[in-house]
Amino acid sequence: MVVEENDALLVQRSLSGDRDAFEALVVKYQKPMFNVALRIVHDYEDASEVTQAAFVSAFENLKHFKPRYKFYSWLYRITVNGSLNFAKGRRRFEGLDDGMVSIDKQPDEVFSEKDTALIVEQALMKLPPDYRTVIVLSHFQDLSYKEIGDVLNIPVKTVKSRLFTARQLLKDILIGSGD
Repeated sequence: MVVEENDALLVQRSLSGDRDAFEALVVKYQKPMFNVALRIVHDYEDASEVTQAAFVSAFENLKHFKPRYKFYSWLYRITVNGSLNFAKGRRRFEGLDDGMVSIDKQPDEVFSEKDTALIVEQALMKLPPDYRTVIVLSHFQDLSYKEIGDVLNIPVKTVKSRLFTARQLLKDILIGSGD
């Protein structure tokens, strides 16, 4: 069982050669990093690859981490940058996995939710990467403006501006797809 520890302590222990400490960080942040990568690259296997690469990069560059910052913000930045670079290098779009069906819902409810989710995912993928990223971090990862600014290394004012523009663009895309 992993004992909850302060990220700064885990980083210090990792730098001292304690691989279990870094493993604790991986366990703690693997799911949120995977989710942000998945929202950006839009493919399960690719998101797994990006997430793994982000943790490898974090491990290799841990000595450059500045303790005055939050570890998760630094790791998010590595993951977001890796995801954006991966997405820019790959121009294809694949649909979501339709193999997962909920047994708690009627078929028409499942279809309607999947249809809506697919429409939103497709619209999200049409956004330029900078705007897609702020939407993902805000609405899917529930980060605050300050946290998003820390992750993207931009001022809070820029986060708010990008988020406003991203929402407008997303709305325009969704309204356009409803015709």
